[in-house]
Formats: sequence, C-alpha cells, structure tokens
Amino acid sequence: MKTTELPRWASGFVLPVLNLLSALLVAALVIHLLGESPVESLQILINSAVINPEGLSYTLFYASTFIFTGLAVSVAMKAGLFNIGAEGQMYLGGLGLTLAMLAFDATLSPWLLIPLAMVASAVFGAGWAFLPGYLQAKRGSHVVVTTIMFNFIAANLMNWLIVGFLIPEGDQNPASRTFSEAAAMPRLVDWFPALGDTPLNISFLFAIIALVIYGVVMSRSSWGYKLQATGLNQHAAHYAGVRISRMIIVAMLISGALAGLAAVNSIMGSTHYLSLNFPAGAGFIGIAIALMGRQNPVGIFLSAVLFGALIQGGFDLSLEKPNIPQETFIFIQGLIILFCGAMENMYGPAVLKLINASKSARKG
Repeated sequence: MKTTELPRWASGFVLPVLNLLSALLVAALVIHLLGESPVESLQILINSAVINPEGLSYTLFYASTFIFTGLAVSVAMKAGLFNIGAEGQMYLGGLGLTLAMLAFDATLSPWLLIPLAMVASAVFGAGWAFLPGYLQAKRGSHVVVTTIMFNFIAANLMNWLIVGFLIPEGDQNPASRTFSEAAAMPRLVDWFPALGDTPLNISFLFAIIALVIYGVVMSRSSWGYKLQATGLNQHAAHYAGVRISRMIIVAMLISGALAGLAAVNSIMGSTHYLSLNFPAGAGFIGIAIALMGRQNPVGIFLSAVLFGALIQGGFDLSLEKPNIPQETFIFIQGLIILFCGAMENMYGPAVLKLINASKSARKG
C-alpha cells in the first residue's frame, strides 16, 4: 500500500536538510559570481565558527538569543498562530530588564538582581504580545497583521523612550547608562577558559533549559496536547473541551515572554546597556529557526547554532575575503527562510515517491 504522507523522519529531517543544501547551493553560486571559491569560503566559515574554540563560543553566544526567539515563534505556531512580532516583543523585554536595572542595580545583589531582570523582560515581552493575542481570540484580527504593526510601534516607542528619557545627561550615544557590574550575567569563560575572552554566558544554559521544558510540555503534558490540538483543528479542539480564545491568548503570552527573555543574553550578557535597534533582527531569525527546526527542540537548537555560525563565520570570512561583503550572509539567511518556509514542500512529492518506490522494490 502506497504511503500518502511523509513519515516523521522524512518531514523532520530529510526535508530541512534538502532545503538547507538548496539554500547553500544558491549561496555558493553567488560567492562564485563574486570571484571567490565556494569551497575555500566554506572552509574558512566552518573553521571560524565551529572548529576554533573562541569562534565556537561566539557562535553559541548568538545561538543563545536565537533559541529564545525560535521558541517564541514555535510556541505560537503550535497553536496555529504565526507570531512575527518577536522582534518587538524582544525590544520591550529589553526595556523591562533595563528599567529593573536602572532602579535596583546599585542596591541589590546579583542573586536577586539577575532573576528580577529576567522576570521583568519576560513580563514586558508577554505584555506586548497580549493585545495581538486578545484581538485574534476575541475580535478575529489576524495575528500576522497585528504583530507586524506592533513591531513598528515598538521600534518607534523605544526610540522615543531612549532618546527622550534614558540617555544620560551630556551623552550623545542613544543608549541608557551602563549597568553596574552586579547586573552582568556570569560568563562561561570563567569556568571554561579554553573558550576565550567572549561574551558567552549562562544565558546559553537557560536557553537549553527552556528547550528541555518546551520539549517535555509539548510531548508529555495535557496542556501541550491541547495547544497542538488547537493549532491542528480549532473546531475539534473546541468540541473536546478546549477554550480556544483562552488558549490563543495564553500561547501568545508565553510566546512574548520567551521573546522578551531573548533580550537577557544580548543586553546583560554583552552590551550591559539598552541601545537602539539592539534586537538586530533576532526576532525575524526566530521565524526561520522555527520553520527549519520544525518546532522540534533538537531542530530549534541545531537551527539556532547554524544561524549563529553564519553570523560569526560570515564576519571573519568578510574580513579575509573582501569580495564577499557581510551582507551576503543576510542574503543566505533569506535563502534559508525562503527554502524552509515558502518552498518547504518543494521536495516533498519527490521524497514521497522515492519512499513508495523503495517499499515496492522490497516487496517485489
């Protein structure tokens, strides 16, 4: 009997790999047209981002942020919601932790200050996701439209707040004051000196914990089952006793909280102050990570590391190969989003045909 649907191993592993290889093939063609060797460029990128310990440390530092934004998008997707507002939610999360720091970094110990800032970032991120979730659940406003709008609102709101209120008197840099040393996330280099002098910090460990919790909740809890049932068929979930509007709002609150927590690594782990445009597209990269990782915790982790490697390796490659501008790697990220999102089923029929042919050959 012929298979009509791809098995989980094919949809969860084979298709993402084929889509990634397709994106890299197009990128290799572009690098060739720029006058450089794709093979040599790939070797430089891998050596800089993975093999070199310090480079790997930077890769994992970037991945720490991307894991949170990837989880934020994935939770919403499980409920059938396409939250593309993680960028704005991360922005507001940064505002929340900054306000906590400015108020208490001179008086509280790190043991109290860091958890307080993390809670503030999650609360502000969740708060920014609440209204799009409410409008989707209660008024039918499409969450894609509202979260796009809220990204723009967040950017302009933060510009107004930082420039108008948070810049220290006499400073020209559009940023808040630098936090005290008590506000810095403990760095992993203090425990593993081989990683080099990099900003990799315990946010990476928190990201791994978040992945584990996400995986357990989605696969082992009744709430995770109800969330996924809502995403698959709202009518069936409703007749099974799920309160759809409540589930949508809660899913968006959790999604926003995870996006807000992404700000912890960027601000408390690196810059130690709030600046304009600090998310730097991490919220949008989270969309690609959720799509490529198929909302699976292992897939999200590997996708986040891949995008971290592209940023770290791309920076070093652009230094060694001036013909390859750093913007090339934004183009590669776009290709990955294209192949894993809009064209994710391009190889599906061919893979399904091969699986059925293989079954027929074994029976024959």
